[in-house]
Amino acid sequence: METIRKVRLAARDGDKSIRRIARDLNLSRNTVRKVLRSDETEFKYERSIVNRPQLGPHVSQLEHWLEADQGLPSKRRRSAQVLYEALQETGYRGGYDTVRRYVKAWRVEHQEVKEAYIPLNFDAGDAFQFDWSHETIVLGGQTTAIKLAHIRLSHSRLFLVVAYMRESQEMVFDAHRRAFEFFGGVCRRGVYDNMKTAITTILRGKERDFNRRFTQLCSHYRYEPVACTPGSGWEKGQVEHQVKLVRRRFFTPRRRAQTLAALNESLQGECLAWAQSHRHPELKDKTIWKVFEAERSALISLPPPFDGYAERIVRVSSTSLVSFDRNRYSVDCRAVGQVVQLRSYADRIVVLHDGQVIGEHGRQFGRDRMIFDAWHYLPVLKRKPGALRNGAPFKDWHLPRALQRVRQRMRQYADGDRQFVDVLACVPAYGLEAVARACDAALLSDAVSRDVILNLLSRDHEQPDEEAMDIPAHLQLVDPPISNCGRYDRFRKEVSHVTG
Repeated sequence: METIRKVRLAARDGDKSIRRIARDLNLSRNTVRKVLRSDETEFKYERSIVNRPQLGPHVSQLEHWLEADQGLPSKRRRSAQVLYEALQETGYRGGYDTVRRYVKAWRVEHQEVKEAYIPLNFDAGDAFQFDWSHETIVLGGQTTAIKLAHIRLSHSRLFLVVAYMRESQEMVFDAHRRAFEFFGGVCRRGVYDNMKTAITTILRGKERDFNRRFTQLCSHYRYEPVACTPGSGWEKGQVEHQVKLVRRRFFTPRRRAQTLAALNESLQGECLAWAQSHRHPELKDKTIWKVFEAERSALISLPPPFDGYAERIVRVSSTSLVSFDRNRYSVDCRAVGQVVQLRSYADRIVVLHDGQVIGEHGRQFGRDRMIFDAWHYLPVLKRKPGALRNGAPFKDWHLPRALQRVRQRMRQYADGDRQFVDVLACVPAYGLEAVARACDAALLSDAVSRDVILNLLSRDHEQPDEEAMDIPAHLQLVDPPISNCGRYDRFRKEVSHVTG
């Protein structure tokens, strides 16, 4: 281009011939004539025939690989370097540049036509968008992969991200509860991709068969769920863009946290700070927070929190354990062999049988762990007191100090385990604190035995009422006895005594 400029400037005044310009610029006369006789400011040379003596026999194989990669996502397609190395294994002895130029030309020729999109505009309170992303952090000193739930108001662009260890249905429920409480209301529609935790079947068009629990969530908060067309992420493009934003701003460099609770508290503050300090992309004279404050009145008011659990049916094993998420949790041993309902929440699990809670534990996210509550095994411990010494549920059992001292003292007796189990058996009736006080009193009097502790408990507390017994209908009295002495006097008057 610089040479063309010099030729045009040299010929501008008309006092130089083509021969002189060619001699001054060290060009051929044909080149000078070509520049002066055309209006082009740049000339490109392209080969009409490309000879590839080394690549020729391998072109069909290379095109086969390129066609196979064409249907894959861009990040999974093989690079020209990888294809070059694969060709070398088939006998190719040419250079890398030949392969690179061929791959580039082939992809330009076969590139897909870019799809055009229509900008979307949402009214205040109209819709929110939901999506998941995966991030890597240092959690409690260990590198851990976490899942981030993203919820974004489509009008004001206010968003919240919540971190979890799983991407399961109960986490979806918990993320919605947290977000709606953060926003102070609910939009009229929610836009989702076709995630399995919400959708059972994809029907024609926009029709979807949402699963039962997710439908209950939408009904509780009174909004309509809308699923995107498969492969059309642009329908919730705001939250798709948010995933990249959060990763770049909140998780680069790699983030550190001691617990998920601390991380989520920090993330909520950062989401709020972002909204207060950044301009709205459309209403540029206002911050995101200012637009949200105007939108807040258009949101649907919040009902009480949704009971966000996922339920499944499990069976209690012979060791009084139920299995969930590759861990096992203890329940009341009286439910051994029974089919029970296990409700999993984001932070805990609850087990019910016949409507009664028989076990509740904080949720664990490791693998092959057994989580015990020693009190669940108390009924069987009454029959097998010897299990107190080596039973897994009783290892590291955190009892009050007075009970631990009593247990140590009772080990000198031949039946010490049975005596201590009898003391523990009083806890359901009297309470743990009352039993601990009785143990303290026995220790002070230096009379540590089961009978002494039970006697102290009975002095300070009324005997617990026996459980009412259900009497079968055929054994119930038609005329139950009552305390009425007048009935006896009436009986005496009615009876006549005959004397002989």
